[in-house]
Amino acid sequence: MAIDDRKLTVIIVPHGDLETRNIEISYRKLKILGGVATAALLAVVFLVAFMFPIMVTASRVRPLERELAQLLEERARFEELARTLEQVEAQYERIREMLGADAPTAGDSLPLLPPLQSDPPDTGGGSESENPVAGIVDTWPLGSAGYITQPLLIGATNRDDHPGLDIAVPRNTHVRAAGPGIVQVAGEDPVYGLHVMIDHGRGLETVYGHASRLFVSVGDTVRRGRLIAFSGSTGRSTAPHLHFEVRLDGMAVDPLTYVRQP
Repeated sequence: MAIDDRKLTVIIVPHGDLETRNIEISYRKLKILGGVATAALLAVVFLVAFMFPIMVTASRVRPLERELAQLLEERARFEELARTLEQVEAQYERIREMLGADAPTAGDSLPLLPPLQSDPPDTGGGSESENPVAGIVDTWPLGSAGYITQPLLIGATNRDDHPGLDIAVPRNTHVRAAGPGIVQVAGEDPVYGLHVMIDHGRGLETVYGHASRLFVSVGDTVRRGRLIAFSGSTGRSTAPHLHFEVRLDGMAVDPLTYVRQP
């Protein structure tokens, strides 16, 4: 194959008195230069195509770093909030243990009786003929004063009716009979937990709920002030307390009408 000896002459004519210059370039060199330029151009195109995604990704690194830092900061705040909530819940539980628990609601196996709508009997005086139940139930049902967290709520149609007193006391406080009578119930109930019901005669009954331990049985005759149970948090209860009811002719009446808190 014959070598192409053709040449390309480039004449440079400068301004002024400078001499004209001639530059000769062979066609073979031009082809080589053209190939090199084409290869360089292709290399640049390839490099740009390869680097563009990397450059785009790199441009997003800083915003992603800021977003990550923000997420870490929020996570730290959430963790701190979670620790605070745990502390609050622990404090709340301790307060509930000190003050008492939720009362039972209607619809369970031991019926919650509606409060007496008429005025409660007057136990402050009068003859037995005027008030046949006066003085039968008159003793505070606990070995300590406790703290009344829920009184009797009047209103038979109210879903939140509460037929007695909730008295917050430490677990295993002595529970005593509020008056003499015969034990009618001594067992366990889903709502009242371990509980005792005493029949005092003349239509008068008392109920002692959420005990941790019972010391009487059905049929026992008890005297006023006898130890019948230890307070607890059985049944529907979230903290130690005594649920104390007084019932007259099957209707719940205010226990504070009969007994006084020490």
